[in-house]
Amino acid sequence: MANFEGYERREAKILAALKEYGISSIDECKEICAAKGIDPYKIVEETQPIAFENAKWAYTVGAAIAIKKGCTKAADAAAAIGIGLQAFCIPGSVAENRKVGLGHGNLGKMLLSE
Repeated sequence: MANFEGYERREAKILAALKEYGISSIDECKEICAAKGIDPYKIVEETQPIAFENAKWAYTVGAAIAIKKGCTKAADAAAAIGIGLQAFCIPGSVAENRKVGLGHGNLGKMLLSE
């Protein structure tokens, strides 16, 4: 089972975001990605060894959302990954209020679209 610091503060928001895409859990996200030969958790870990556990799982959730949305272009996948990142922002936090996760995804989309 996916576990990381602050899980209990994020759980309801993450599960609500997943439900919109017919996904029942973070662990199911890992399975969805694995079925496509993708391991976002490992990619984050290898790219940024000091990344927090929640970041590794946030990218896994975002990648699963991109797969479920049927994204076939990198720019669209980046925006979908932002949805996963946003789901991990603690409710009521500055990051949530400023839509930091969505911002990162949309920035990636813009860069990949140019």
